Amino acid sequence: MQQAVAVPNATLPSRITGPGAWLGADMERSVEWLEMLSTSEIEEVDAAIHAHKASGRAFGDINKESFKLPTLGRRFDRMLQEVLNGRGFVLVRGFPVERYTTEEAAIAYLGMGAWFGTFRSQNAAGHLLGHVRDTGADISKQATRYYQTNRQLEYHTDSCDIVGLMCLKTSRSGGESRIVSSVSLFNAMLERRPDLCAELFHAYPTDRRGEVPDGAQPWFDVPVFNWLNGQLTTIYVGQYIRSAQQHFPQARRLTDKEQEALAMLDELANDPQFCLQMEFLPGDMQFLHNHQILHSRTDFEDWPEPERKRHLLRLWLAPKEARALPESFATRYGSITPGERGGIIVKGTKLTFELGSA
Repeated sequence: MQQAVAVPNATLPSRITGPGAWLGADMERSVEWLEMLSTSEIEEVDAAIHAHKASGRAFGDINKESFKLPTLGRRFDRMLQEVLNGRGFVLVRGFPVERYTTEEAAIAYLGMGAWFGTFRSQNAAGHLLGHVRDTGADISKQATRYYQTNRQLEYHTDSCDIVGLMCLKTSRSGGESRIVSSVSLFNAMLERRPDLCAELFHAYPTDRRGEVPDGAQPWFDVPVFNWLNGQLTTIYVGQYIRSAQQHFPQARRLTDKEQEALAMLDELANDPQFCLQMEFLPGDMQFLHNHQILHSRTDFEDWPEPERKRHLLRLWLAPKEARALPESFATRYGSITPGERGGIIVKGTKLTFELGSA
């Protein structure tokens, strides 16, 4: 007989159903999440790129209204609803990125990404256009984040509603994207170990990796699982929870049972039954709903030639149509107002779009 999970001020279902509770094994047999662009849709993007360049406007002037996509825009609106209220992710394929300069590809990605939300700062430097590639950074240093290396990423969420990636160049080998439904992980934990599932509704200290807002602690406290308005919302970076335990003795110490709960979450996330692995091709664009999807990446080996090295563009996006978030998210998101939340802002942050390394 299943035990009840006690969560303050909340009544949890015995199981969450719906399109967001998917299994990787099922998604591997499906192509419903793969959105192929048509020739006419690519022509719309091409026209919008050239219109933006002809206007002389800056990257910061790109928005849904300025980057006109008469047909593809309506399709992006449907994709946004699928990301926010459906399975939680899409992969858009077919954009011929090799035809364009890095600047033109960035214009295209910012323009298409604007249909999913407003741009949010991805680091203390205020980069609104992120670059995911191996910079040779030392992960043992407190300010280094894992996306700056070629290391495997553990399953995690980013600090925004939607994260987008666009592949410019692939690695020599490895670097596949891996995603998992946090809704399905919750269901499995509730069924198998409801006592450990309940532990994930506690607030966990999480390392800010040196990107500390003015007046804040170098870590933030937020529950992994959150229940509000009949929805499960997840925020999780296990590596940074462990880092906070290592570097900040003032942060709350985790109990043995909380650590066991985190270990079970990680174990389930890596189970092939739950996770879905996908390979990026040049031009692919992936959009993920952080509140119901954990994502990771495998180790990769890069090309020796600098011009061939793996390079992804990244966007952190805040849609106005986003779900309500619990107050606890404000310590990380800065605000919980849809369309105006998420991202990293510290003292001295200047919002910018960078075409170089970030």
